[in-house]
Amino acid sequence: MPGCRRGRGGTVAELMRKLAKFLFGKDLGSETIRYLAAGAFTTVVNFGVFTLMYYVVKLSVTVSNVISISVAIVFAYAANKLVVFRKRSGSFAELALEFGKFVGSRLFTMALEVGAVELFYGALGLDARLGKISAQAIVVVVNYLISKLIVFRKR
Repeated sequence: MPGCRRGRGGTVAELMRKLAKFLFGKDLGSETIRYLAAGAFTTVVNFGVFTLMYYVVKLSVTVSNVISISVAIVFAYAANKLVVFRKRSGSFAELALEFGKFVGSRLFTMALEVGAVELFYGALGLDARLGKISAQAIVVVVNYLISKLIVFRKR
């Protein structure tokens, strides 16, 4: 893919496949397995950035959450496009439309996640990290359905 960085290990997609094979002990042949692996990596990015922003930088839960989800959205687009759905864009217009749908859907689920974290943390009194994990469980399912049925759907 144009713009995909190459290093000693190959493309980013190849690196993710190798890392997933190392971590999970098998090739990621099925779309569902690839989605779960990409989701796991995205969750690590999301949770890592959240932890850094909230516990180290000392930003509020909401600001930390918005920053971490934004970083995770960009990571998730690349992972889903290249690794999970293995979709190629025919033109720049197609790529822009696809990216717009992806970002739009993730902004929707970001609002869902922010609301859920606020509910779990603020209203129910859960630890911020436990609230974040609980919210992400819901968001993973919603994101898969939107990505499969709308953003990366096969024509």
